[in-house]
Amino acid sequence: MDKPIAIVTGGGAGLGLAISRKLVSMGIHVIMIGRNATKLEEAKNALGDLSSYIVFDLQNLKAIPSLINDIHSAFGKIDILVNNAGINMKKPFTEVSDEDFEEVIKTNLTSVFAVSREVVKKMLPEKAGCIINISSMAAQYGIPKVIAYSAAKTGIEGMTRAMATELSPSGIRINCVAPGFIKTDMSARALDADPERKNKVFSRTPMGKMGDPDDVAEAVYFLCSQGAKYITGVVMPVDGGNSIGF
Repeated sequence: MDKPIAIVTGGGAGLGLAISRKLVSMGIHVIMIGRNATKLEEAKNALGDLSSYIVFDLQNLKAIPSLINDIHSAFGKIDILVNNAGINMKKPFTEVSDEDFEEVIKTNLTSVFAVSREVVKKMLPEKAGCIINISSMAAQYGIPKVIAYSAAKTGIEGMTRAMATELSPSGIRINCVAPGFIKTDMSARALDADPERKNKVFSRTPMGKMGDPDDVAEAVYFLCSQGAKYITGVVMPVDGGNSIGF
């Protein structure tokens, strides 16, 4: 049987790399999309023959249809899409310019829509496919100084439900994973620079610790596996209880 084909945006670093690694370990060929050629090359070397990569900036919305067409032409199908790529911007509310807001929305929400739309066009004739969107605790409750990121991730969760309702009758399942506070270089730097926020994170996380990137990767794999064949439209927090913590 042909190996399944997956696209992971932002697949060469952080959570995306953990997701790519997990999918490859389960015999899925992963195409990583990202902006950093060096990181993607390193990831490809680490993951081996079941991986490939494309250097692409998802803010280039007009080029997304040809990107997906090229991938589909090269591999003959697209079974899985993981919309993981995203940027963040931490600024006080009144200092966020229209351009700042738009940039985050464009990368974290509009490009997710555009990539998903083009991939769904390829999935519909097959009456099969699986899309996993990556949300955040910023969509579960209010976090100060990340207004654009919060708006985008809340949009992702609404889009997940709308897509699932419309596309699941055609055999395409859409789900979402909402990571809590996960140990990555980026989160470590952010929390170490903000002791008050760090204390808050741990005090409201019932499990009392941060998660590993692999925890998110396992959830993503489960949702696109046969084990989740009757699951669609869910937002699954992977957060040690952070979203329900007091």
